[in-house]
Amino acid sequence: MPAALEDLMPLPAPRTTPAGAALLEAASSLFAQRGITATGVDLIAQHAGITKRTLYQRFGAKEALVAACLAQRAHDWQVHLLEELDAAPAVPPDQAVRLVFAAAREWTRDPRRGCTFLGAWAEVSALPGEAAQVVQAEKAWMRRLFVALAGDARRGELVHQLYEGAQMCAAIGGDPESLDRAAEVAARIAGGTDAGHGFSPIDG
Repeated sequence: MPAALEDLMPLPAPRTTPAGAALLEAASSLFAQRGITATGVDLIAQHAGITKRTLYQRFGAKEALVAACLAQRAHDWQVHLLEELDAAPAVPPDQAVRLVFAAAREWTRDPRRGCTFLGAWAEVSALPGEAAQVVQAEKAWMRRLFVALAGDARRGELVHQLYEGAQMCAAIGGDPESLDRAAEVAARIAGGTDAGHGFSPIDG
């Protein structure tokens, strides 16, 4: 793993019971298929094979279950990504950034995953609760990752913006190649060679 990432830990996974884990798995699958708003707690409990009473005992409300699902997804993705980077120690910034973009593309090829946080934000951003905070925390974590890889705050922020924009193009615009194209520009920015390719970041 690049030395700059040694202090970057994944967001914590929710602590729960076996019944809670079954509810998280069922809810996560249903949210991916149907959306968060369209999925009721009755259906989640039915798919998990667990009573609705147990669902409320474990999570208290649907919003807390949504937040726990997102926290688990964030944890799983970040652990996977850090393992990928750990397998490629001492790579230069441009290659590390390419690795992250490639990992994201592979991760989102699974229809059960997709861009979980982008889709969730569209449904929970107006709600001042845990779920929206988890999405924001995941985005902030990715920003810290790219800043660490680039070794420069401005370049890292630009790479992060390219990454999030490419995710949106893939999810909403149906453009699966967007991450590959964005990766090339992001790698040049991270490697400090963007000026030679007609890309000149604007100082704020």
